[in-house]
Formats: sequence, structure tokens, C-alpha cells
Amino acid sequence: MRDEASVQVPATSANLGPGFDAFGLAVGLHDQVHVRATTGATSVHVTGAGAGEVPDGEDHLVVRAIRVALDHVGAPQAGLELRCQNTIPHGRGLGSSAAAVVAGLVAARGLISEPEALDDAMVLQLATEFEGHPDNAAPALHGGATIAWTEGGRARAASVPLDPDLAVSVLIPQATLRTARARTALPRTVPHGDAAMTAGRAGLLTLALGGRTDLLFPATQDLLHQPYRGEVMPDSVRLLGQLRAAGLPAVISGAGPSVLVFGKLNAEQLTAIPAGWRVRHPSIDRDGTVLRQC
Repeated sequence: MRDEASVQVPATSANLGPGFDAFGLAVGLHDQVHVRATTGATSVHVTGAGAGEVPDGEDHLVVRAIRVALDHVGAPQAGLELRCQNTIPHGRGLGSSAAAVVAGLVAARGLISEPEALDDAMVLQLATEFEGHPDNAAPALHGGATIAWTEGGRARAASVPLDPDLAVSVLIPQATLRTARARTALPRTVPHGDAAMTAGRAGLLTLALGGRTDLLFPATQDLLHQPYRGEVMPDSVRLLGQLRAAGLPAVISGAGPSVLVFGKLNAEQLTAIPAGWRVRHPSIDRDGTVLRQC
């Protein structure tokens, strides 16, 4: 084993409207994790998002991911010292938990003598076992836009070509929402017509992301999950409706409550954003998770 590794991992926005549990996009808000193997007890020091709120020992999600990865390859366990500098907001639909898991798995790759044992396919598989689905883990790992799915119990992902000029705005509320709570609002069945329409829009979305930006508005229309989320995030769904009524290709980011808009909001559009919402204009992260061995 090596003694130290550093990882940078991006935030992600899943679903992108009609691509429920499949589409994802990496955006330029990053967590930085530095891990050092020690002979002492595990300790975690966090600055930024989650500081003073997340566990500071073995229960920390990055630590748990490292443990699973080391066990998977049969590497010896050790004490861990983690320094985490977080900018990905927690509980707001921007993939903070997937980022932590992927960061831990890739950090473990940097600690072992045979990193190929934790190649991207294995990292995606292990991350999916943590998360339950790969829609956030895939773009966090690979960068850019991805479509992820499971086949025969294995997680898979493919990259989607992106227009080089594609930009996004992220609207982040003060309120947080757990993914499990957001999913309670979804019905067990939906009308066949709604499912068919949404499937068509998901296909259209691949064209829109790749250069047909004139199609972004219809391509982000969804009837499968967003209309049902109003009871758990009324402010977000209300803002989503206002943005789309103004012709903007807006979507709920992941399980919410953040909202993502394709394009950079101008000054006039910014004045219509309710008080208490932070507006960010991050780049699209095209590199995914970056490992730096120390």
C-alpha cells in the first residue's frame, strides 16, 4: 500500500428532466479529499459543506467507501486520516453522497499497489451498491454527461457527447431534502401516455446535449417524476414552473430541491429568483474524479 492519496470529485445533477435514474451531468463544484494511512485511530476533518454535521470517524461515508474498496481487493486495513474540503452542498440534489462514495473508492485505488483492481468499471459497480442506482456515480466518476443503467446486476455507463458551449445555472435553496423522502412522493405506477412521452423526451435530450441546443426546452420536459414532487418540495416545483413558463429549460436537480437551468441566467432573469436561493454558474466538469498520488 501507498501511504497517501488526494482526490477531487465533482458535484452532479441526475435525471436532467426525463432521464429518471439514468441521465447525469457533472458540474464544477468540487470536494477535495486527502487521505493518509496511519497506525492510529481513524479521524476525519471537514471544512466547508457538512462541517460539524457529518461523522468524524469510521461512520464517515468516504471512510466507509475506502473500507469496502480495500476489502474488495484484499488489501490490509489501516487507520485513516482524512482532510475533506467540501463545496458540494449536502441534501440538495447535487450528488454529495455519490461524490463521497466515489471519492473514497478512488482514494483506495491510490493507496493500493495494484490500482487496476479498482478500475472505473469496478468503482462504478461498488458505488452503485452503495447508492442503489448509478445515475450520480457515473458522471462523478467519468465527468461530462452520462447515461447509466444496470444489466445482469452490473452497473454500466456511457458518455453522451456535449456541445462545447453548453452552460448551466444551479439554483440552490436554503432547505434540504433527503433523497429517500423525495422518493416517497413518487407513485408506484404512471399513465402509459406519460411514460411514452417522457421516454421520447429522453431520446431527444441526447440530441440537445450534443449540439441541438434549440431542442433543450422540449427535451427537458418530464411527466414521470417532477410533477409528483410538489408535496415534498413545493417551492422548488413552483420555481420550476415559473422558469419553464418563461421558456427556460429548467429541471429539478436529482431528487431536489435544487433546480438546474441549461444556460446562464441574465440579469433580468436573476431578479425573478426568490429570496433565499443561491445562484451559481458552475462550469460543466468534463474530467470527472481526479486522483493525485502523493
